[in-house]
Amino acid sequence: MIAICYACPVSHIKDPSLAAQGRLNLEIAEKRMDALLKVRERFKKEQPFKGLTIGMALHVTKETGVLVSTLRAGGAKVAITGCNPLSTQDDVAAALAEQEGVLVWAYKGESTEDYYKFLTAVLKAEPDITIDDGCDLVSEIHKKHMHLLPKIIGGCEETTTGINRLRAMQKDGALKMPMIAVNDNLTKHLMDNYYGTGQSTFDGILRSTNLLIAGKTVVVLGYGSCGKGVAMRAKGLGAQVIVTEVDAFPALQAAMDGHRVLPMELAASLGDVFVTVTGDIHVIRMEHIEKMKDGAVLANSGHFDHEIDMVSLEKGAKRKRRVRHYLDEYLLKSGKVVYVAGEGRLVNLASAEGHPSEVMSLSFCGQALACEYLVKNRGKLKPEVITLPPEIDQEIATLQLTAMGLSIDTLTPEQIKYLASWEEGT
Repeated sequence: MIAICYACPVSHIKDPSLAAQGRLNLEIAEKRMDALLKVRERFKKEQPFKGLTIGMALHVTKETGVLVSTLRAGGAKVAITGCNPLSTQDDVAAALAEQEGVLVWAYKGESTEDYYKFLTAVLKAEPDITIDDGCDLVSEIHKKHMHLLPKIIGGCEETTTGINRLRAMQKDGALKMPMIAVNDNLTKHLMDNYYGTGQSTFDGILRSTNLLIAGKTVVVLGYGSCGKGVAMRAKGLGAQVIVTEVDAFPALQAAMDGHRVLPMELAASLGDVFVTVTGDIHVIRMEHIEKMKDGAVLANSGHFDHEIDMVSLEKGAKRKRRVRHYLDEYLLKSGKVVYVAGEGRLVNLASAEGHPSEVMSLSFCGQALACEYLVKNRGKLKPEVITLPPEIDQEIATLQLTAMGLSIDTLTPEQIKYLASWEEGT
């Protein structure tokens, strides 16, 4: 157990001696995040966050570290903790803890108790702006720290699960601060969720299992942006893909994309690898697990660890043992075994390093510019879930195209006039 004084205004990390490797990882990430670095250059000149504190509950990865340095360049003080007990990269946390104006409370393998105490530590820094991945920080404010609301300009939410929670809060009249739905940016959910989740999910599964995907049947539970990305990568690795859905339209999309669409009751006995990407609870239950093949692999790429009913699996298994890097074997009463990667938590972060830096550059441009938007519109925004103006999405996409050395066409005056007119037809 790590000794922690939560009342002390200092960072709490696993091992300060890891900082040298963390600095190297941050350096590598920066080389692949040119779009975000362009934002950082401008922030350094304009200082949009001078005198402000930004409280963050994000995966403490090398990419998040580059976002932290971008906000610091804009004048902010930063207090950060993790948003998932297994997603912190301890070397990066150590490197961030060295930086002036940054407080870090995070280590990989946090207990539930420490996880919530770390959220409280961030809130004790009295942030002016929040950045969340999953809505736990904002939820804690509304449950236990309402006194902070008059000071808070607003917050930013990174992921689908968090946006769903925020919209539920808004519907119930419980949301008391403006919240930017960064996940709704095209440059986030159609890039990060699709390309990032697809690649990093299999990175985590392969690090845990070293399994050959070609020739296997991969069952993808949920066909939103994340599920589409997972299915695409599975197919690209040579797998047959089955999709399970509860919504008719994405199920139709999955069929049109060439995947087999089945209820989980039928898919359970056919899959070799199961990946949950729904944002919902217990989409894989014991009734499904008992039907699975001997040696089936289960992984979650949704946000929380309850997409797979891990509690029932823990109770129902005759034996559990750790057999590889973040790979647990469960012996069922039938004599079959199933394997769970990453403890049922986010497999791409528990078993690997999360999304590649290039795609996180886009997402974190969205976070940085969302924070700037909140400051520019201070006092003008209602306590509701807000989508950024489309021109900000265009700015982010343009920055990334430039970073990739790509250029696009521009409309001619004739084309602009034509598109603005209703009079010309056939």
